[in-house]
Amino acid sequence: QVQLVESGGGLVQAGGSLRLSCAASGRTFFNYAMGWFRQAPGKEREFVASWRGGITYYSDSVKGRFTISRDNAKNTVYLQMNSLKPEDTAVYYCAAGPGIRDRMDYWGKGTLVTVSS
Repeated sequence: QVQLVESGGGLVQAGGSLRLSCAASGRTFFNYAMGWFRQAPGKEREFVASWRGGITYYSDSVKGRFTISRDNAKNTVYLQMNSLKPEDTAVYYCAAGPGIRDRMDYWGKGTLVTVSS
């Protein structure tokens, strides 16, 4: 059974940092993208960042502030979030799939990030 388990969410003040982790089990994702999406209250889920084949992709809203990294040996992907803003408040989901910004086949249950002003 494939599982993606996120951790590292929490409450942080604006300007602060958090690091999210996503541990995958049940299969490896060497040929898949692994990435992060988020869903803010009352909004649709949106792409944040992904990693595939050593190439990283970011949404314009987080570019320059967030960094995605991946440890294939640990089957884990990370999201370092710096200079956090209140508008970054959302549930962050880890995902894996053949796409980069969509076509994700596997999803975690999410971790809540709250940024206070």
